[in-house]
Amino acid sequence: MATKEETLQYVQTLGELQVVTKEELIAAFDTGKGVRADHTLIKKLDIAEILYYIGGAIVFLGITILLAQNWSTLSFSTKVLATLGTGIAAYFAGLVFNKDVRTEAVGSAFFLISALVMPVGLYVVFDKAGLDMNSSGTHSLISGILLGAFLLSYALSRKNVFLLFSILFGTEFFFNLTSFMIGSGPYFDGWKFSEYRTLVVGISYMFLGYAFSKNEHAPLSGFLYGFGVLGFLGSAMFLGGWKPNQNVFWELIYPVLIFGTLFLSVYVKSRSFLTWGTIFLMMYILKITSEYFSSGLGWPLALVIAGLAMIGIGYLSLSLKNKYFSA
Repeated sequence: MATKEETLQYVQTLGELQVVTKEELIAAFDTGKGVRADHTLIKKLDIAEILYYIGGAIVFLGITILLAQNWSTLSFSTKVLATLGTGIAAYFAGLVFNKDVRTEAVGSAFFLISALVMPVGLYVVFDKAGLDMNSSGTHSLISGILLGAFLLSYALSRKNVFLLFSILFGTEFFFNLTSFMIGSGPYFDGWKFSEYRTLVVGISYMFLGYAFSKNEHAPLSGFLYGFGVLGFLGSAMFLGGWKPNQNVFWELIYPVLIFGTLFLSVYVKSRSFLTWGTIFLMMYILKITSEYFSSGLGWPLALVIAGLAMIGIGYLSLSLKNKYFSA
């Protein structure tokens, strides 16, 4: 078996002869680790790819402004063509571009246009059909249709971009359906209900991120970890409430959740866990000191202690980052 130096020298020779590309080497390396490469989501975005996605967002913005400015004068067929028709056309354009690895990023940009425009198209169709567009039931129907469409697309192509949109529309479907089923009940606090649902979504994202981290969906883990921890710790903090209406249970358990997040950052090798855990720990210290030590001589002392604690937290966070996340 060749030594490490011999292997690297051989790879260098292959690069000089242009026998293989950098992307092919990375894909081969990921395959050896048991991770299939989906190039449009693994490699860092360059300026051209960023412009693709910005362009897609601008297309959506243009269509939205067109409809808003001319809603009363445009015919139904024109509205459908400009929205649902554009979304379907963008979807098939994305399929064409996705066939070639060199234009996959362009294809993903067209999928973005499709995912943004099609909900507007369905809104136009259902509004014409006489459905109540302010109803959570109608919103559930729209997000459910889009969830099914992108899940089917993922099942047929196994592309991570379709899985990502499926997760996003699945999240929207969860919020809409639960609002339709329970949210209008007289015994439910709207804000509290949203906080608990966000907590559930955050936990779900973290579990999905961990499950995906060991297979071909690994490129999605960072996104899921980041938004999962943000939703989980953010909603848990809001559930604690603020004086005089604070919830003692959530205020007492919150430090356990934060330190658990910091511990998990080492286990799952996620900078998102470490970063958000550190930020929310600092926010929690400020929250507690302002609630319970904001009057009398205890407030200045509490601020001094909080400041020293934040310095310690910053040092701990930097130490963990250098020890476990150094490149």
